[in-house]
Amino acid sequence: MASAPRLVTERLILRLAEANDVPSLIHFFTANAGHFAPTSPLLPPGFLTGAYWRDQVVRNRDDFDAGRAVKFFLFLRDDPDVVIGGLSLNTIVRGAAYSCDLGYSLAADRQGQGLMSEAVAAAIRYAFDELHLHRVKAAYLPSNERSGRLLRRLGFVVEGYARDYLLIQGRWQDQVLVGLTNPEWRAPE
Repeated sequence: MASAPRLVTERLILRLAEANDVPSLIHFFTANAGHFAPTSPLLPPGFLTGAYWRDQVVRNRDDFDAGRAVKFFLFLRDDPDVVIGGLSLNTIVRGAAYSCDLGYSLAADRQGQGLMSEAVAAAIRYAFDELHLHRVKAAYLPSNERSGRLLRRLGFVVEGYARDYLLIQGRWQDQVLVGLTNPEWRAPE
């Protein structure tokens, strides 16, 4: 079993959640439920319970160990026990693609401080340098201009527009598809 990644930036720590983080995870998602609702799928039953998150912590570690995904949570360096966001590198594919899908969320009271830009930049470096991926893909609602600006600022380019792409709040919604490639990619040894 590989050791879990821990990315440290100027202001943040990105790491997998652990069992002792469950109360902070529940607080993060409860406090931000209204903020996340317009851009998120409907929550599964029990999502805001300790049982759900204790199981999810184990599943996230299993996904990391199997090379399927890395599901980071964001913590401030000066408050390392409080979850302020999430960032996932999902659907990691090797072989001909060497790619992953990027997803992220940030607490409403942490918006506009450049924290997500800092976190995504660190995750991209990790995806390219440690996971040896060639492409990081993302998708966002056309109305989510803040997310579009963040991704463009970090070098993502628009690659397409997908109609009825994701089931968000019980309704199929369009997404802008963007990607970033690693110009220095080399096959892993």
